[in-house]
Amino acid sequence: MVVKPAGPLAGTVTARGAKNAVLKEMAACLLASGEHRLRNVPAISDVEVMAQLLGALGCTVRRPSPGELAIEVPAAGDLVPLAPAHLFEAMRASIVVLGPMLARCGEIHMALPGGDDFGQRPINFHTEGLGAMGATFANARGAIHAHAAGGRLRATRVTLEYPSHTATDNLLMAAALADGRTVIDNAAREPEVEDLGRQLVAMGARIEGLGTSRLTVDGVPELHPADHEVIPDRVVAATYLAAGLITGGTVRVSDARPEHMEMLLRKVGAMGAAVDLAGEGIAVTGPARLRACDVATLPYPGVATDYKPLVTTVLSVAQGVSVVSENLFVGRFRYVDELVRLGADITTEGHHALIRGVDRLVGTSVRGTDIRAAAALVLAGLVAEGETRVEGLDHLERGYEDLLGRLASLGAAIERAA
Repeated sequence: MVVKPAGPLAGTVTARGAKNAVLKEMAACLLASGEHRLRNVPAISDVEVMAQLLGALGCTVRRPSPGELAIEVPAAGDLVPLAPAHLFEAMRASIVVLGPMLARCGEIHMALPGGDDFGQRPINFHTEGLGAMGATFANARGAIHAHAAGGRLRATRVTLEYPSHTATDNLLMAAALADGRTVIDNAAREPEVEDLGRQLVAMGARIEGLGTSRLTVDGVPELHPADHEVIPDRVVAATYLAAGLITGGTVRVSDARPEHMEMLLRKVGAMGAAVDLAGEGIAVTGPARLRACDVATLPYPGVATDYKPLVTTVLSVAQGVSVVSENLFVGRFRYVDELVRLGADITTEGHHALIRGVDRLVGTSVRGTDIRAAAALVLAGLVAEGETRVEGLDHLERGYEDLLGRLASLGAAIERAA
């Protein structure tokens, strides 16, 4: 993309369905034969990859209308517990078919998942939890061969070492069909996990404790298809709100849910911005210049790690010195070098970034290495003097539906390079 400064942005946009919910909810359809319907589905490339993965496993995925998926799942005996390696390697979320396929078919052979490049993210939380439910795993040449003893998982008590979002998803889906009562302690509390739980309950699962750190699941013999509407994407919403903040404009995300973004909104207020929750969704108005603010990423309800590249970019032009700490993933400051190329004054040490706000950024060519880093560089281009060329649009298309069009509707000077 080519981005030029165009003054304060203003207007209203929508975030659409959450990537981190819909991919897991597509996988959850594997748990029941018949036609499932998902609504408020974003038009992003990760959804297309997951649709191809489900297709390879034996399902049929259609788009009856924009924003809607119809997923036809065959009988368990007709599911194929094997798919091409490149589909698993294309995104990290592919790991969430592991639990449903073990619960439904008793086995799966899959390549190790890929995804964004911001440090190692091991899958041991998944394999240890599912192993406690009776699954066995063999690794060979970058692939996982998983089997459920006797073809069926058994209930157990699992205490996660860390409240992993995707591990909680996998265990929750697997437990829905396991024999007996499963208790997941130190479970992730993200809104997307809770939304997956609501879908599973609509399918006939028996789950208590959604939204808390302890999930209790009483396994049932079988589930049935359901219609489900995906919650709005809080990280996409934060991206558009950040565009208003960094340009000193007023931007409203009409479908954003304030209760999912409380800690981030508290930090936005600390930066000197006005937050309006009286109308639809969330609106923010940025001051002439934001002020410095310290931010640390933590599991939900703390500030999400996906917000951090956006926050770092906004603070790069704030008044004063900020410290941003990354407590979840090593290596997730790789985009900082690109911000420095634009004139930001940021130094990193370990999991901390020291940000000395500068008066201005200056446009140049930069590259995003993951979804949120690429979005952050686009934000920087909104206020960088001259022209900013952002490469890595394949990353943006994995998580944003028409980012260019929505920013342009707010008044941004942005276009796809020839």
